[in-house]
Amino acid sequence: MKSTPHSIDDEAIATEAVDMGTLLTENKSLQEENKSLYERLLRALAEAENVRRQADRTITEARQYAVSEFARELLTVVDNLQRTVEVAEKQSATSAENGALLQGVQATLRAFLQILERFGVRPIDAQGKPFDPNFHEAVMEVDDPSQPPGTVTQVLEQGYTLHDRLLRPARVVVSRKSAQNPSKKPAETTPSVPDDNELGSLWGKHSIDK
Repeated sequence: MKSTPHSIDDEAIATEAVDMGTLLTENKSLQEENKSLYERLLRALAEAENVRRQADRTITEARQYAVSEFARELLTVVDNLQRTVEVAEKQSATSAENGALLQGVQATLRAFLQILERFGVRPIDAQGKPFDPNFHEAVMEVDDPSQPPGTVTQVLEQGYTLHDRLLRPARVVVSRKSAQNPSKKPAETTPSVPDDNELGSLWGKHSIDK
């Protein structure tokens, strides 16, 4: 039996069918590759955004806290001015010359504090507040019944913050928990006196034992 030869049209249709299958496979592969590349692009953009934000944060912190060492050194000058003002204000008799000098020191102190505040340096309000180890440094503890335990009763050295960070802790005196009252002695018991029936029982028992 003779085989029927394929026509040119049949061969073209078969070739076209093969090419279509190949194209579909390649198209699917390209779509998957495109999806992978898109995900990698998104990750790269996210990483670049994180790097940018970190750089901005570093620059901001550098601007805010670059003066920390300089400000900490200036606090020594502020401390000395405050001590001078406190000593001068405690003196009962003050001459006109000393009064003018005191006013000058007070003005200088205010100017220093204003300059520090413009750069974010602010005093810590510790007097009468609960002790906070993040901002306070306890120098000693005292018995103070008028204050709850763990309360700052005296500020020995003013503390400061720089923006939201601690620049120097406040050195403080803290009230401690009062010693508990010694336990009461147990009440002394009075020996009971036996009545007549009990005496009779005891006497009878004593006679039997003999």
